[in-house]
Amino acid sequence: MRVIAGKYRGKKLKEFELLSTRPTLDRVKEAMFSLIQFDIASNVVLDLFSGTGALGLEAISRGAKKTYLVDNNKQAIALIKENLKKVTEDYEIVFSDALAFLKSTKQKFDLVLLDPPFNSNLGTKAIDYILTNNLLTENGIIVFETSAENDFDFSPYNVKTLKRIYGSVAIYKLTKE
Repeated sequence: MRVIAGKYRGKKLKEFELLSTRPTLDRVKEAMFSLIQFDIASNVVLDLFSGTGALGLEAISRGAKKTYLVDNNKQAIALIKENLKKVTEDYEIVFSDALAFLKSTKQKFDLVLLDPPFNSNLGTKAIDYILTNNLLTENGIIVFETSAENDFDFSPYNVKTLKRIYGSVAIYKLTKE
């Protein structure tokens, strides 16, 4: 696993040895970031369910103004700190349950990157909370990585939805209408 583009392009990232953690594959990450390549620079980014910090670091590398990396696993937090050791840009690593973080933050986000465990409803719960509690800026975007087997209807939220399938992974891009 590595950073694909930007200031830290090529930086190798340490990964989990746990089988329960599924890192985003480079080709999926590349596809994901091509969907939002012009929506990162100078924006506030939230990497929720951060894991190794790969998505947040990719955003930092591409010029994010500030990046929040949130995870509730102590091993993940240690790994994120290791992977961001020499990063000098503005970021904050938060040890917290994802939904508890969303409920406690006053920050609005330009870009939210969601890569929750595939066999959970945490991603849709997070999206519901973000959209119903107005945690996105006017032109904010949510990018949600999930299993391609899942199919979601986001129409009740009054958002434009773009869905792309990459093998066994689906990427949803949600923007306000």
